[in-house]
Amino acid sequence: MAAASVKVAVRVRPFNSREIGKDSKCIIQMSGNTTTIINPKQAKDSKSFNFDYSYWSHTSPEDVNFASQMRVFKDIGEEMLLHAFEGYNVCIFAYGQTGAGKSYTMMGKQDVKDQQGIIPLLCEDLFTKIIDNTDNSMSYSVEVSYMEIYCERVRDLLNPKNKGNLRVREHPLMGPYVEDLSKLAVTSYNDIQDLMDSGNKARTVAATNMNETSSRSHAVFNIIFTQKRQDAETDNTSEKVSKISLVDLAGSERADSTGAKGTRLKEGANINKSLTTLGKVISALAEVDSGPNKNKKKKKVESFIPYRDSVLTWLLRENLGGNSRTAMVAALSPADINYDETLSTLRYADRAKQIRCNAVINEDPNNRLVRELKEEVSRLKDLLYAQGLGDIIEMTNAMTGMSPSPSLSALSSRAGSIASLHDRIMFSPGSEEAIERLKETEKIIAELNETWEEKLRRTEAIRMEREALLAEMGVAMREDGGTVGVFSPKKTPHLVNLNEDPLMSECLLYYIKDGITRVGRLDASSRQDIVLSGHFIKDEHCTFTSSTSPTGETVVLEPCEGAETYVNGKRVTEPTVLISGNRIILGKSHVFRFNHPVQARAERERTPCAEAPAEPVDWAFAQRELLDKQGIDMKQEMEQRLQELEDQYRKEREEANNLLEQQRLDYESKLEALQKQVDRYYPEALEEEEEPEEEVQWTERERELAVWSFRKWRCYQFTSLRDLLWGNAIFLKEANAISVELKKKVQFQFVLLTDTLYSPLPPDLLPAEASKDREKRHFPRTIVAVEVQDQKNGATHYWTLEKLRQRLDLMREMYDRAADVPNNTTEDCENVMTGGDPFYDRFPWFRLVGRAFVYLSNLLYPVPLVHRVAIVSEKGEVKGFLRVAVQAISADEEAPDYGSGVRQSGTAKISFEDQQYEKFQSESCSVGLSRTGISQEELRIVEGEGQSAEMGPSADEVNNNTCAAGADEPENPLKAGLEGALDAALEHLRIGNVFTFRVTVLQASSISAEYADIFCQFNFIHRHDEAFSTEPLKNTGRGPPLGFYHVQNIAVEVTKSFVDYIKTQPIVFEVFGHYQKQPFLPLCKDVISPLRPCRRQFPRVMPLSKPVPATKLTAMTRPQAGPCHCKYDLMVFFEICELEANGDYIPAVVDHRGGMPCHGTFLLHQGLQRRITVTIVHESGGDMDWKEVRELVVGRLRNTPESDETIIDPNILSLNILSAGYVRPMHDDRTFYRFEAAWDSSMHNSLLLNRVTPYGEKIYMTLSAYLEMENCTQPAVITKDICMVFYSRDTKLSASRSIRNLFGTGSLRAADGNRITGVYEVSLCHLADAGSPGMQRRRRRVLDTSVAYVRGEENLAGWRPRSDSLILDHQWELEKLSLLQDVEKTKHYLLLREKLESTLLMGQECLQSCVTEELSESPQPPEGDQDVGSGSEITTERQRELAAKCLRLLTHSFNREYSHVCVSASESKISEMSVTMLRDSTSISALNTITPSSTCPSLVEGCYSNAELRPPAPRSRAVSPGPETQQDAEAKKAVNGASDAKLRARKYVPDIQEIRVSPIVSKKGYIHFLEPHTNGWVKRYVVVRRPYVYIYNTERDTVERAILNLSLAQVEYSEDQQAMLKTPNTFAVCTEHRGILLQATNDKEMHDWLYAFNPLLAGTIRSKLSRRRAGQMRM
Repeated sequence: MAAASVKVAVRVRPFNSREIGKDSKCIIQMSGNTTTIINPKQAKDSKSFNFDYSYWSHTSPEDVNFASQMRVFKDIGEEMLLHAFEGYNVCIFAYGQTGAGKSYTMMGKQDVKDQQGIIPLLCEDLFTKIIDNTDNSMSYSVEVSYMEIYCERVRDLLNPKNKGNLRVREHPLMGPYVEDLSKLAVTSYNDIQDLMDSGNKARTVAATNMNETSSRSHAVFNIIFTQKRQDAETDNTSEKVSKISLVDLAGSERADSTGAKGTRLKEGANINKSLTTLGKVISALAEVDSGPNKNKKKKKVESFIPYRDSVLTWLLRENLGGNSRTAMVAALSPADINYDETLSTLRYADRAKQIRCNAVINEDPNNRLVRELKEEVSRLKDLLYAQGLGDIIEMTNAMTGMSPSPSLSALSSRAGSIASLHDRIMFSPGSEEAIERLKETEKIIAELNETWEEKLRRTEAIRMEREALLAEMGVAMREDGGTVGVFSPKKTPHLVNLNEDPLMSECLLYYIKDGITRVGRLDASSRQDIVLSGHFIKDEHCTFTSSTSPTGETVVLEPCEGAETYVNGKRVTEPTVLISGNRIILGKSHVFRFNHPVQARAERERTPCAEAPAEPVDWAFAQRELLDKQGIDMKQEMEQRLQELEDQYRKEREEANNLLEQQRLDYESKLEALQKQVDRYYPEALEEEEEPEEEVQWTERERELAVWSFRKWRCYQFTSLRDLLWGNAIFLKEANAISVELKKKVQFQFVLLTDTLYSPLPPDLLPAEASKDREKRHFPRTIVAVEVQDQKNGATHYWTLEKLRQRLDLMREMYDRAADVPNNTTEDCENVMTGGDPFYDRFPWFRLVGRAFVYLSNLLYPVPLVHRVAIVSEKGEVKGFLRVAVQAISADEEAPDYGSGVRQSGTAKISFEDQQYEKFQSESCSVGLSRTGISQEELRIVEGEGQSAEMGPSADEVNNNTCAAGADEPENPLKAGLEGALDAALEHLRIGNVFTFRVTVLQASSISAEYADIFCQFNFIHRHDEAFSTEPLKNTGRGPPLGFYHVQNIAVEVTKSFVDYIKTQPIVFEVFGHYQKQPFLPLCKDVISPLRPCRRQFPRVMPLSKPVPATKLTAMTRPQAGPCHCKYDLMVFFEICELEANGDYIPAVVDHRGGMPCHGTFLLHQGLQRRITVTIVHESGGDMDWKEVRELVVGRLRNTPESDETIIDPNILSLNILSAGYVRPMHDDRTFYRFEAAWDSSMHNSLLLNRVTPYGEKIYMTLSAYLEMENCTQPAVITKDICMVFYSRDTKLSASRSIRNLFGTGSLRAADGNRITGVYEVSLCHLADAGSPGMQRRRRRVLDTSVAYVRGEENLAGWRPRSDSLILDHQWELEKLSLLQDVEKTKHYLLLREKLESTLLMGQECLQSCVTEELSESPQPPEGDQDVGSGSEITTERQRELAAKCLRLLTHSFNREYSHVCVSASESKISEMSVTMLRDSTSISALNTITPSSTCPSLVEGCYSNAELRPPAPRSRAVSPGPETQQDAEAKKAVNGASDAKLRARKYVPDIQEIRVSPIVSKKGYIHFLEPHTNGWVKRYVVVRRPYVYIYNTERDTVERAILNLSLAQVEYSEDQQAMLKTPNTFAVCTEHRGILLQATNDKEMHDWLYAFNPLLAGTIRSKLSRRRAGQMRM
């Protein structure tokens, strides 16, 4: 006896169509014999199992690890077949859920060659081995049986007679067996294949949601394999009988997954019952085999195996832990939606490994069994004879047909009736059971003694009966008897069914035999050959008589009395001869077509050219034929029915219209009644509406402003530019992704280009309609382009968006064929040079360094001037300086000999035509900035925001050189007189004369070394085709300046346009250089390095999350927000309190070691109750009124700072609000609103919160509070990301883990530091107006494609396309270009004035008047307009006007804070300040280049701040109210009361945004504070992170106590204020709600703090002080 464990194998199948439709993921992994299953809900939760075999069949056969059907058979089937030849019993069964592939593994697809299962392959290999046997003494015999267990009942699949359920019985020697189960002898594999095919078609299958051909029964295919060996010496025959059991189990299933109902549900219940019993048996056997150490008593109790609980386990008892070699194949589903079922299958298989079977070789089982059975027969007979029932044995033998015994005649003559025998049996105890056992044993002996030839004859007889039975059912077989199916016979007449469903037609075939074929019901008195059912089918319906005549075989249909029978649509009552093709209808529902093959063949031979019928003869044809012949007009009936429906519809519609009209009249009467009530209560409203509006008459100046405003907003481009950036971001991202993957070293980014003087737009970047519309535009155009940085060749190109899309198509083609084309460097270089690569453009040898402008006003006088002008790039960066000399010369003046180093060209003659220049001027007025100076207000056309008139002078005051101002000049008589004086003085510029002047390009300096060869070319601004160029010079970036020393004489015939040109327009100088790549760019090391933002030096900032969705509040659509009503800064404290042993909730410890404000990590204990406390702090105001906390939700649990907000979080938890209300702390006049909620972290059911956090890991959670505010349409949302670390429950955590705090004074309370802070900005906006088209245009939403995923995006390493911030940055660049242009103009006029002061050519009076006129016409008047000597006073009214104009100019150009400095000074000092300022031109030039202050945040701030860049809101200083009469006070009070009532009814839209903390610290340190209503100075620690100031108690304080928003605050400094307070080094910070006085320790500290708070104000103060010191030194 050999003990062996059950062989267990698992096999995973591919996805089926259902799983593919649900986008399932594979959760099974196999490595060798180890199978791992992954929990789809928790990826880290995986379970591994080891089996004898693990088959990976999830992929295609091309996979090297793919396990085919043949491999499974090689591993399992061949081993089991070898055991069968050795004489062991063998069993292979497949287990798994429904649709897992059990039937495919066991049976496979027999019609496909390589997809046959274990059963057919084993049978084929069995007969192959038998045929290959060469031992003549061996003989083999094979018998098969095939049964199914359906709903706990056994059916024979091979014997059609056994329609009923077979009994399962148990024999003491043979064990469980199926009574009367057919065992058919086979001689070849084809015989087994035919039987297998017949049985498979008789199996019970059905379609469920999980499997279209789900096996609804267990199938057991038994092979009894007998080996006989003839011993020649002893003439004895020995046998080995092996029973091979191949089991295909039905799949376990869930009713909700399969959608089972009715019969399917009952089938599934029985399947699960039998499989549950199988699992119990496996578990019990595994416990018996794996428990040797148990005590005997317990083992005896638990050793009961529940085999009899199910028919399946009863029949497989020997195979499970008995005399058998057993193998189990577990079929697995790989889908994550079947995780539970797959895990259960793996556990079943793992338990089955522990079962051990004691298999023995079945040597001569027949002889031994016959002997044992005979002994049992003798024992039973003796028992019956002992009870006196021997005669019953003989009678029973005679009745069952066995051979009569010698005492049969005596029994017949001696025995009484059957009733007496029955009575004797009943009165004999145990006799009935003994007789049953005796019959059973004798039947088994008869089967065992049956010869092989008898078994073959019995098998053939059963086959003939099966064919006859199928023929009776209307199903035919081929002549070879192989495959069951419907086949048309060659000679026999027959009937084929016709069905409404074409697929069901001609599926049944009924033979008409020779003689009479009867048709009727099953319960007829006589047997019917064709059995039909239905209401109109008689018991004996009709007969078909087939007879042979000389003309051939004829068939006559004779209906019975009262039977409805139709032939070709006509009812027949008499015998009718049928012709092949006739349609026969029996009753109402049975439609047949009569086929007579012999007649049809003869008809075709007789008329070979007969056409095919136009309409197929099917069920529909037969029905129409029946209706036509019976006189039923379907068309007429349909029309009649349609007419009835139309009448009914018309009637119902009239009723509905009448009802609707009645309702309309009712509503109109109600509306009229309501209108009368309104008219009665508000009669004055109608009177006001009826009054016609008076037309407002505009002045000419107002009309011009209206036209200017209309033109400006017509060219408004902010929204259109944003739409272009958003809509084309996906193309830019895809181009960068392809560039990185192909290693092209080309980067693409959006750029804005505006048609300015320093950066004129080339024609190829302007669209066609833009170039046509250029003359009509009154403001410069801004376009969106793509900046292409060719880092391989060091070139930069600009593409239009259309060109980007065209090139992107070529890039995609290159990417698709990149795998086939090798990467060749030489080929790439050739492509670059020839332009074949879509990533590169041909680049010129020389690149534009920048432009400079030299004005020619000195030619009016004439005096020579040497200019030092800045070379400015298109981005507004100063790239270097250029020295140019301009002087007037006489026409006959000979050129001096400059020496060898000077390059001199001949005299060039230029003509200025008035028409051409006037055309240029008209274009200049339309284009604006590109041809002439334009104000900063007009430059803001891109942003769409201009400064109001209250903030400074108008556009005409700032720039008098615009077209409108030029047109108004003749109207001023003073200007006309001055111009006449100037014309009288300009004798050398008479109209018609030839005027010659010289332009000398001297030197270029401070040009970067990245430009190797430098040359310069210059031309008039309207003559681009006529340029003068210098020779290129080598540039090293070091040493003396580059000396061009290029002299160019220009002769011009003086015209009016030329005089106007030298008055107003400059010469354009363009500096070019050969750009060479910098050697320190690390492009060769990392291709992606240019795409990574360089921010490593700053601490990491947590991302700002979106709010967690509320669970209790209904989803509300956010209304459109209109103008902003007010803004407040919120400081919110977050605390997590834990329950202590004394019952109090103590704030949990917070670790602030990150170093960034508003950040910290909560150190929590595992398993404690917690509460979350939120405190909101803000300045007190009437608009901020918190009503209640609607909901507090927490969710998005994760272990990374970033969260995927697109995934729906199932762990969102709404907390229970315990308390909420205002609190009023002492010595603090701010508003405090606090609420508290209970937080049970276990309700999240998250492993992250339930376990101790591993070392180095942190848990992140998002908290959102929905608060309702007074006068707001919807709740406001405060969102905060919280960082946590969980420790064990008994861990002791100190209040502060910082060493700095450990050795400190300990003055801070631990509770104050155990919280984190959040800074927010709340905006209360009015409800937007929904009507105007302009408002709708501004609100239009364009899909932001920058968030859409493209292929290869993960390689961009954080790079993102520029968006709205690009527009704001470009606005700053335009302002910078305008300031640079104004600086150059001012420097020119100051240099000219200085030159004129030193020369006395035309007299002091004439010069003074000329300069005054020129300066009055300048675009931006210089700060010094008067020729004032040292210490002189401003005496004339004109000088006072110019001084005041300078102050207004400074107020307009720089910042609003400068105006406060000016206002703080007394009016008596204006003259002194202006004189002092006019003396020092360099300080004024420096002021022109001051960086914008807090009103225009710096670019560094913009990189790290979410604060929206916006223009400063004008704030007026607090002015004490003047005396007011009592009547005015009462009137104002009444107006205020009415306005308050309107305010109470007004609704706002709240918006709360969290402010990202800037990592850049401008300054930090201690400073003293003095606030109103306080006792004295308080020392505080302050950290300036623009635009916010964070205030702490001490340097060791980790929690922010207060904040100041510098973008909304006003910084003031006044020496008078210091003198009044008698406190030096003080300055004030004023917000909308409070004013704070700050004192520094010394003067230097004060200026440092001022520079940190407001850089422009600090620079202004220092400039003022330096000028004052210089004036004192002069005095």
